Amino acid sequence: MLDPSSSEEESDGIVEEESKEALAPQASFSRVSPNRSSESSDRLQPSSRGSSARPASPSPTAAGEQEKEDAERLQREEEERKRKLQLYVFVMRCVAYPFNAKQPTDMARRQLKITKQQLQTTKDRFESFLKGDTQIVADEAFINAVQSYYEVFLKSDRVAKMVQTGGFSAVDCREVFKRHIEKRVRSLPEIDGLSKETVLSSWMAKFDTIYRGDEDPRKAQQRMTASAASELILSKDQLYEMFQQILGIKKFEHQLLYQACQLDNLDEQAAQIRRELDGRLQMADQIARAGKFPKFVSKEMEAMYIEELKSSVNQLMANLESMPVSKGGEFKLQKLKRGHNTSIIDMGQEDENQLSKSDVVLSFTLEVVIMEVQGLKSLAPNRIVYCTMEVEGGEKLQTDQAEASKPTWGTQGDFTTTHPLPAVKVKLFTESTGVLALEDKELGRVVLHPTPNSPKQSELHKMTVTKACPDQDLKIKLAVRMDKPQNMKACGYLWAFGKNVWKRWKKRFFVLVQVSQYTFAMCSYREKKSEPQELLQLDGYTVDYTDPQPGLDGGRAFFNAVKEGDTVIFASDDEQDRILWVQAMYRATGQSHKPVPPTQVQKLNSKGGASAQMDAPISQFSGLKDADRAQKHGMDEFISANPCSFDHALLFEMVQRLTLDHRLNDNFACLGWFSPGQVFVLDEYCARNGVRGCHRHLCYLGDLLERADAGNMIDPTLLHYSFAFCASHVHGNRPDGLGTVTVEEKDRFEEIKERLRVLLENQITNFRYCFPFGRPEGALKATLSLLERVLMKDIVTPVPQEDVKGVIRKCLEQAAQINYQRITDYARVEVEKSLKDQRDPENVANLATPAKKLEHVIRLAELVIEVLQQNQDHHAEAAVTSTGDQSAFAWWSDLMVEHAEHFLSLYGVDMDAALEIQSPESWDSFPLFQLLNDFLRADYHLCNGKFHKHLQDLYAPLVVRYVDLMESSISQSIHRGFERESWEPVKSLTSNLPNVNLPNVNLQIPKVPNLPVPVAGLSVNLPQMPSFSTPSWMAAIYDSDNGSGTSEDLFWKLDALQTFIRDLHWPEEEFAKHLDNRMKLMSSDMIESCVKRTRAAFESKLAKSSRSTDFRIPLSLCTMFNVMVDAKDQSAKLCAMEMGQEKQYHSKIDDLIEESVKDMINLLVAKFVAILESVLAKISRYDEGTLFSSFLSFTVKAASKYVDVPKPGMDVADGYVTFVRHSQDILRDKVNEEVYIERLFDQWYTATMNLLGTWLTDRMDQQLHVYQLKILIRIVKKKYRDFRLQGVLDSTLNSKMYDTVRNRLTLEEATASVREGGMQGISMKDSDEEDKEDD
Repeated sequence: MLDPSSSEEESDGIVEEESKEALAPQASFSRVSPNRSSESSDRLQPSSRGSSARPASPSPTAAGEQEKEDAERLQREEEERKRKLQLYVFVMRCVAYPFNAKQPTDMARRQLKITKQQLQTTKDRFESFLKGDTQIVADEAFINAVQSYYEVFLKSDRVAKMVQTGGFSAVDCREVFKRHIEKRVRSLPEIDGLSKETVLSSWMAKFDTIYRGDEDPRKAQQRMTASAASELILSKDQLYEMFQQILGIKKFEHQLLYQACQLDNLDEQAAQIRRELDGRLQMADQIARAGKFPKFVSKEMEAMYIEELKSSVNQLMANLESMPVSKGGEFKLQKLKRGHNTSIIDMGQEDENQLSKSDVVLSFTLEVVIMEVQGLKSLAPNRIVYCTMEVEGGEKLQTDQAEASKPTWGTQGDFTTTHPLPAVKVKLFTESTGVLALEDKELGRVVLHPTPNSPKQSELHKMTVTKACPDQDLKIKLAVRMDKPQNMKACGYLWAFGKNVWKRWKKRFFVLVQVSQYTFAMCSYREKKSEPQELLQLDGYTVDYTDPQPGLDGGRAFFNAVKEGDTVIFASDDEQDRILWVQAMYRATGQSHKPVPPTQVQKLNSKGGASAQMDAPISQFSGLKDADRAQKHGMDEFISANPCSFDHALLFEMVQRLTLDHRLNDNFACLGWFSPGQVFVLDEYCARNGVRGCHRHLCYLGDLLERADAGNMIDPTLLHYSFAFCASHVHGNRPDGLGTVTVEEKDRFEEIKERLRVLLENQITNFRYCFPFGRPEGALKATLSLLERVLMKDIVTPVPQEDVKGVIRKCLEQAAQINYQRITDYARVEVEKSLKDQRDPENVANLATPAKKLEHVIRLAELVIEVLQQNQDHHAEAAVTSTGDQSAFAWWSDLMVEHAEHFLSLYGVDMDAALEIQSPESWDSFPLFQLLNDFLRADYHLCNGKFHKHLQDLYAPLVVRYVDLMESSISQSIHRGFERESWEPVKSLTSNLPNVNLPNVNLQIPKVPNLPVPVAGLSVNLPQMPSFSTPSWMAAIYDSDNGSGTSEDLFWKLDALQTFIRDLHWPEEEFAKHLDNRMKLMSSDMIESCVKRTRAAFESKLAKSSRSTDFRIPLSLCTMFNVMVDAKDQSAKLCAMEMGQEKQYHSKIDDLIEESVKDMINLLVAKFVAILESVLAKISRYDEGTLFSSFLSFTVKAASKYVDVPKPGMDVADGYVTFVRHSQDILRDKVNEEVYIERLFDQWYTATMNLLGTWLTDRMDQQLHVYQLKILIRIVKKKYRDFRLQGVLDSTLNSKMYDTVRNRLTLEEATASVREGGMQGISMKDSDEEDKEDD
């Protein structure tokens, strides 16, 4: 950008070169040269290049019409360019000297928007992370969160659309991810020493790393800082450059306008403002006189309109008056403050505002620099000389000492004075060499009378030498710089003559002083005086050039200041001074007439431009060349144009629309908000040019609505601000102090109101796509608030909530249809894509099959749940205020529930149609119920809602029918299974069976257990499966593996059925209790049948077994015991109920199991007793006194004399002992319940010991045969020891019956030991040999 304050020499070449081409066609719009330069052709004739290549037109008429259209188009473009140039002039003046507005510093900072390319880059970075291509270390939970975020958010078409609308920023990405992971982190289990906040911050840091990628964070931070700074405060040059881009102004055009308008001259800008304000007052008077008022809603507003115009001008005057007059240094925008002076300045009451001489205060700064003295020859070279300097009436300063041979200093002295014509004295001294000399010797002096117009460079001045100095040609080189104070606008010597002041034609020193922004005085001064001798207050005067006055000698160039009843004539010595004085006084008077120098008038007249004489610009003399160049390039008409003659309402509408377009196309997600610099310029333009606030906001609303209709993201809060302002104005609340309302404003407001209502209803209808994932934050809530405001008939009476709810309810009903249609189309596209990928033409025909329909409906259900879940997560916050209170839109939740129900009802139509064609033999639709029910029952508002109840009504008969079939099937499987039951343990059974895959068990949606066998009397074709085969996961459910196939199959089916029913989570409490009770009762009945059949089989199996010591407990009996064990365990799980009646029923099952187990133990013990009885029966043959006993004894004794006869009866004892031990080992190893084993062993030991005691008691009067004694001793000792090893308690082992048996056998042993042959080592006493034999 060119420096606006650069000199003509620096930029003239560039300007001339560019302007030759760009502005060539401006001389005449009707003549467009065909030989213009290429740049000119490109700018003014964009289609000329193409037209040259077209074939000749078919007829002269068509060619003429084409030329006419081209000429009209060029004329429109030229008029548009002129409008923009004129508008840019007004904008430049607002930037150059603002006195009403300042750049706001409290606006929300806008974030950099994400473009389509940046979104794709972000997707690629997250995809690389998920593929493991990055070095970021993350756990599985974080990876799952990122995966979900990538699939659901980044790949969403709604996000892509939001990027296209220009309302999506990096902050939105981050906030959505943060909200996405908060629920996940909160659901994680607590970890000692690691808080959830730490996990959240760690995850967010990793997210930032992924999002940033390989980009250097320092560069990103610098870029963000620079962009943030540009969003806050802009310098003047930045504002100029911004509006050059907005209005399409070229830099050389800006340069010409800048220099010609003297934007760097604050006095000229303040004078321009005063002229504009004076013109607006005159325009108000003209409107009042002519009666050309805008059309108001009330006739009484016409008088009020004039008062408002004058009041607004007076307010601007007060603001201008509050601006400081003396400014130092560069003018800074941020230091501006809006004036709060509400006083009205009456320009007609001059007598009350007369200035006194004491009101005019000037302060000057003088710099006196003494360089050297020349002509000092009489002094010795080593003599010391120095100079003093003083401003009369002030302090005296002295230079350093120097030798007379080289009297140079370069010393500067600074002084301040209030005298416009001060006297500066400089004296040259030499040190006195005399002993008695009291003062140094003065060699010469010089007295100067500088003015601010005096030369600033150093000059030689002849000094007045003293008599004692022989050097008469003594000169001193010095510079005196007198700075011009800010409130002094011009100074110099003039001739003056007036009626009331300066009554004698005389040359005086004049100073034009600005006392305040609206008060200027022409003051004459004498030398060494701080107060003016005379002064003329310029309020109401008009200055202009005039011809020489006859009779006035002195002065060459005349001008005058005229006021009613008074004329003051001035004259300068040359033309240049006159031009500068007239220009300065023209700025001070604020007059509308623009004086034109006679030389310039002659030039204009020579060109035939009589009308241009009044519009010629006035500039500084040094800038006349710039004005000539501006005139040369056609800029003078824009510079000299009277702002009051323009319709600023239309111009402002244009600049605001172009500014909004520029703002929406910049790098920030502005959502329609202007930047602080743009707000500042627009505020200043409105205030300075009287643009009505309602018109401004109506235009703004219209532009925003157009951009919103075109797809741009617009903040509803911004719409609310402007709409509230307009509504307040139209209804007479005076938000900007204006009480007049035009018919145009009211009509346009009603039009905007209707357009806004349609837009808001459309946004609510498409809330998922207008505010995707709740972004921008709070936009949906603001939209609801704005719609409520739009529906109000006035600004006082609130609209009934039912009316608001009715409008929103209708929108949400349409939203449900739109959303469902979109997910239906999405699901259809997925299906078509999958079929296309499979490339199987038969799949097209299969698409209409019931299975495919059901699969499609389940996929739709997943999408429906996803939509409703996102609505709850991202769009439910509209009912909550910033403080968490739900009083703002408490009804929003109810409407969202209605929306969800309507949305589900649309899905219900497709669901009913898909379920209707399903086969009654199929149970594949249960996962659909579980999917929907799990979501609905977790939602407080949708649980047991309309759709939920419909879903229950739809599936309740299906569940009942399924349970009926399962109950019948299981009961028949029990009957048939026990009929074919081999009672082999399941482990040995399944090891020989083929591997049959059961239905897979999905952890999220448990599969429905299939019915095992067909049910008699029913016409359903139930799926077949083996009677039982152990799934691979059954070991985790059952620790036992020794039950029967039928029982294990039964328990698995009952458990699977109950698990399935439980996983349904039926929401209706009564039916859920009914299902649970039925499951428990059915399980009780099935287990009862199993127990009874097992007991009967046990008894039958035991009855068929052997009664001798060869008997070995078969594994089937152990399996039956294990069935009872499993039945007891499963009854506790499958039959447990909470209500008293069911507990009683459950206790009956327990009693039945206990009785059955008791009977089985008793039967088995009876079998063991019977085997012992058979052993005792064998040794009973040796009873004393029997024939068989005598015969056996004689035979054994006789044979023992010749051969070694084995001990009779030991094989019987060994056989029984072996039987007992084998039975104990089998029972201990195969039966899974320790309690039953202990009970069995206790009863077994007690019963057999009682049998032995009874047998011995019956032979109390007889002496036992030695072989009987040996067998009994061996049996009793081994039994005692074995049962003790099996854990039978000592209290049971050492019973009274055992003591009786032991004592009898001990007594018999003592008797037999004295007989012939003895006991042969068998004794009731324990010995090591017996232990070895046992081993």
